[in-house]
Amino acid sequence: MSRKRPSLKWPLIIQPLLLQFAIVAASVAITVAVATRADSGGPYTDETITPVIADAIVRSADGSLAVRSTPQLAALRAETPAMWFMAEDDSGRRVSYGQVPAQYARVTGLLRNLAYGHVRDRLPPYALTAVIRREQSPVGPLTIMGHGKLNELTFTIMLASTLGALPILALMALVAVFAIPWIVKRSLAGVARIADEAKRIDAGRRGVRLSEEQVPREIAPLVRAVNDALGRLDEGYERQRRFIASAAHELRTPIAILRVKVDAAQEASTRRLGSDIERLANLAEQMLDLQRLDSTWTDKEFDLASLLRRVAGDLAPLLIAGNRSIEVIVDEAQPVRGDASAIERVATNLVQNAIDHGGRHVTIRVQGAAFEVEDDGPGIPPDERERVFEPFHRLRPRSTGSGLGLHLVQQVVERHGGRVSILGAAGGGTIARVEFPPMGPLPLNTP
Repeated sequence: MSRKRPSLKWPLIIQPLLLQFAIVAASVAITVAVATRADSGGPYTDETITPVIADAIVRSADGSLAVRSTPQLAALRAETPAMWFMAEDDSGRRVSYGQVPAQYARVTGLLRNLAYGHVRDRLPPYALTAVIRREQSPVGPLTIMGHGKLNELTFTIMLASTLGALPILALMALVAVFAIPWIVKRSLAGVARIADEAKRIDAGRRGVRLSEEQVPREIAPLVRAVNDALGRLDEGYERQRRFIASAAHELRTPIAILRVKVDAAQEASTRRLGSDIERLANLAEQMLDLQRLDSTWTDKEFDLASLLRRVAGDLAPLLIAGNRSIEVIVDEAQPVRGDASAIERVATNLVQNAIDHGGRHVTIRVQGAAFEVEDDGPGIPPDERERVFEPFHRLRPRSTGSGLGLHLVQQVVERHGGRVSILGAAGGGTIARVEFPPMGPLPLNTP
């Protein structure tokens, strides 16, 4: 089982996010430690008692303040039996509850001038620890000083730090979910573009290089290495192409001399070498055809039906001499764009291939931007129909063919953006079907 390839995108997102969370956690811990160190005066009175106290204060008929019993107040008293408080309005009227320490009982008229504060004593049981808050009550604004449930300093600071850190954490989460992926995607856009360019590299195109513009600096060495490799491949292909072309050209002269000498020979055994020389000449021409694909390519619109009629006319004498026949059937005519001479060699190769494999009657059928060459020979086995396009592959080892004809056909058709396939005919023969990109119907008066 192959291992899953590591992703570059997710480490760029997850690792910065984890680092940010670690920094925030460390910052909160340092803040708590510093705050605890700076303020160790003892516990605080819970501030939540003052709204309950304010709700329990009413005004008597004479205008004085009084405390009424409420379930919430009773719950506070049950939780902290030593709870006490005193409240004062803006007129100086005052009410107290519980055992107010003597130090605070003497404070009169002072509370109404205060709004917020915490008072703590240093030693247990911390009876002087109190909170001062200004609250709205049923009788109007009151300033309340009270003692109730005690909270340790560390808990208060941690709660405040956590509440303060929550918006930061939420903002970091939003940044991680939306901003960081967008930044990473934008940063890797050059890599994605290079990948698209690499997908479009075709074996039939030379001189193609990956663009090094807008590529991240870390990826640029890889792109340059790929371009260098493509350059070396182009140089190797060019050397191979020149060798094939030179070899094919050099072979034509001695082949022609051999053909003349064999044709003029008196001995029958020597003249029988003519078929081998013809095969050698055909191989040299097909090698030149492969070389011409890159050097003499033209791109023009032509009439496919007329081209195929011309091929059939050129080959008809050869077929008739061998007691064979050929016909062209045009079901629909459409123009094709490309190299007409290359397509003519394709059709010639397909007809010759049909003859070489036992076809007595060859039918060329034009169907729009496609055509078929059908023969009535023994056919090609299904498991061989893809392999026949491989270079130098012959269906029968002792066949007289060179093994380059169908490979040349495939190269030319694919250069035109089309496809060639081998099918089985209804009568047991073979159909070679060639399809080109359609361009539209021809006028009705097209021959």
